[in-house]
Amino acid sequence: MATYNYTPADFKSDQEVRWCPGCGDHAILSAVQRALPEVADATDTPHNKFTFVSGIGCSSRFIYYMKTFGFHSIHGRANAIATGVKTANPDLSVWVATGDGDSLAIGGNHFIHAIRRNVNLNVILFNNEIYGLTKGQYSPTSKLGKITKTSPYGTVEKPFNPGELVIGAKGTFFARSIDAEVNLTKECLVAAAKHQGMSVTECLQNCVIFNDKTHATFAADKATRAERTITLRHGEKMTFGAGNDKGLVFENMRLKVVTIGQDGYTLDDVLTHDAHERDTTLHMMLAAMKYPDYPVALGVIRCVEDSAVYDQAVARQVEEVKAKSPIHSVDELLRSGETWEVE
Repeated sequence: MATYNYTPADFKSDQEVRWCPGCGDHAILSAVQRALPEVADATDTPHNKFTFVSGIGCSSRFIYYMKTFGFHSIHGRANAIATGVKTANPDLSVWVATGDGDSLAIGGNHFIHAIRRNVNLNVILFNNEIYGLTKGQYSPTSKLGKITKTSPYGTVEKPFNPGELVIGAKGTFFARSIDAEVNLTKECLVAAAKHQGMSVTECLQNCVIFNDKTHATFAADKATRAERTITLRHGEKMTFGAGNDKGLVFENMRLKVVTIGQDGYTLDDVLTHDAHERDTTLHMMLAAMKYPDYPVALGVIRCVEDSAVYDQAVARQVEEVKAKSPIHSVDELLRSGETWEVE
C-alpha cells in the first residue's frame, strides 16, 4: 500500500470560501481537508481518485473549496448522482456533501434508498436544523415549535432524527460529530472512508444567521459538551462527564444514566460500546438519545460490515454476464441475429 504524504493543503482549492463568518461549515471543511491525507494512505487512494458530489444548499458550496473532482448537482439528487458515479467508476472515493433540507426533504427517497442499497459512498450530512441558503425556512430536523419564516407561529411537525432514519433504513455506518469538534469529525470521517458500504456522518452545525445556537443546550462549549454529550468508541466504556464519572447502563430494557460510585454502580456496570453489533436495538437507542434526559451520542455509533455492497455487486454481475455472453463487441452485436444489407 502506497504512502502519499499528502497534506491538508493538497485538498484546498484556490477558491475564496464564501460562507458567513462564524458558520460551522468552515470547521467541517477543515476537518475534511485534514482527514483526506490520512484517508488516502489508509485506503490507498491517490489524489485524483477523490470526487465530491453536492446537491443544493449552503453545504453544497463545499465542492468548490475542495481541490478534487466535483459535481454540483440539483436539489436532493446528490445521493442518486453519486450512486451513478460510484457504480460507473468503482475505483473512485466518492463523497457527498449535503444538508438536512437537501437530503431529508426533497431528497429523502434518494437518501434512504442509497442507504438501503449500501452504496459505497461517504455522506457528510450537515445538520443546522434550518434552510440557510433560502433564508430561514424550517427543515425536516427543525425542533417542534420552532418559529421560522415559514412557521411564524411555530412548527407543528415532529423532526427527523437522522441517526434513527439511517439505522432504520438498514444503514451499516452512522457517526455523529459537532462542527466545533474538528478532531472528532476527522476521526469519524477516516472511519467512514475505511468502511465498505454507505457511511453517513452527521455533523451538527451552527447557522449563525438563521438558527444560531440551535445545538447550544449540549454543544455550547467544551465544559457543556463534556457533561451533556458522550463520545462513543468501539470497545470502550460508555462514560462521560468532566470527571468521566457518569455512564450508561441498560436496565428494564432501557438506557439509564448513572454516576459511577453512587447507588451501587461501578465501572463494571457501565456498557461497553460495540459498534459492530449487527442487531440495531442498542444503536437505535444511542442515536435517539436527547438532552436533557440523556447525553447526545457522538462518534461512530454503528459500523457493521455487510457483503452486500451495491456497486461491488453490480460490478460482479456485469463481469458474470460478460463471461457468459457470446457477444463481446458492438460489431458482434450488430451482426448477431438477423442481418441484411441495403444496396
